[in-house]
Amino acid sequence: MFGFCCKRLQLLVPSCSIAVDSGFHSHGFQKTPPFITSFSSKSLSDAEIDKPQHEKGRSFTVSYLINSFGFSPELALSLSKKLWVQFESPEKPDSVIKLLKHYGLNDTHVSEMVKKSPRLLLFKAEKTLLPKLEFFSSIGIVGTALARLLCMNPRILILSLETSLRPCYDITKTLRIPDEKLAYFFSDFRRTSFKRLCIVARSVQVLRADGVPESSFRMWESYNFNALSFDSEKVKENVEKVISMGFHPSSATFLRALYVISVTDASKWEQKMEFYRNWGLTEDDVLLAFRKSPLFMSFSEKIVSSKMDFYVNTMGWQPSDVAGCPDVLNYSLEKRIIPRCSVIRLLQLEGLIAKEDVSISTILKTSEKWFLERFVIKYQEQVPELLTSYQEKSVLQNLALD
Repeated sequence: MFGFCCKRLQLLVPSCSIAVDSGFHSHGFQKTPPFITSFSSKSLSDAEIDKPQHEKGRSFTVSYLINSFGFSPELALSLSKKLWVQFESPEKPDSVIKLLKHYGLNDTHVSEMVKKSPRLLLFKAEKTLLPKLEFFSSIGIVGTALARLLCMNPRILILSLETSLRPCYDITKTLRIPDEKLAYFFSDFRRTSFKRLCIVARSVQVLRADGVPESSFRMWESYNFNALSFDSEKVKENVEKVISMGFHPSSATFLRALYVISVTDASKWEQKMEFYRNWGLTEDDVLLAFRKSPLFMSFSEKIVSSKMDFYVNTMGWQPSDVAGCPDVLNYSLEKRIIPRCSVIRLLQLEGLIAKEDVSISTILKTSEKWFLERFVIKYQEQVPELLTSYQEKSVLQNLALD
């Protein structure tokens, strides 16, 4: 099947480009049930008659977009200029809208699609769009899944059915993407490139040969897909680097580590190492954190600094404590870190718990229910304001923690 993908690439896309449907001549959508309401635009004023033809088209287009979708005049004008989207009658865009609503999309869905890809209003509903919607239906993408897909990636309807959509779907079968994940997978336009999917398919073959289990190939996750969007030689090189850093191909974190290594060159890696050294971490601390949570090396330095400042300077934890539990850098400072840590600190000041009784992991990684029962509800008689303050994420953060 893999060889078939590569031959198909040569035959279908010799220039490595994505085939796109065109055809902007009016066709009525005959299959639409009579109960589906058509969008229409207000008629043009007499003053429009003397305008040049292209200005009439733009004026009508702007009017249509305002009246049909409630767009502001500024947005409507901007969309009318985008890709020269102009039409002089409502028949073609009305037929497109009818078709989309026939397949379960509502006014909000259609409006969102038009904002992102106004060119769709120029397509032939029956000839160009209907076969693609029928194809999505045939592979199980219907109802809310279809609406979500088209709202996130309306440009997918611009692609050719025979030279892009069907071949891409065939490759997803070799990647073993579950049917229920297809809509999410195709919601990213980059994952509808036949050329890129062939590259990923070759990379998957490389990793399978190295012992990466099938359960790791969650290709609908961006990190995993992007890690394999390189030529086979580059993937092999990155795999060797990741293994040399202590990751086993069968580990759950292997593909995440491969992603980070794939997008981080030597200079960026050293820059990140220097950043963590400035926070008091040793190279061993950083590598330990990276092995536990590979995205540790891809976090925003600005965001990490604010959290490290709180952990080290406010809570009094050692930088190595954070490195030993790097997932705590994933949490929201305002929604999780400050409220929970403030509860703990208040209990310590009241003498109800000792500092050594709780770890950074216990405080931040446990479930909301467990934390409430263990540290809030348990002590609400001794500290009556604790529950209300915690639930409201309120002024406990102003408590002096020194």
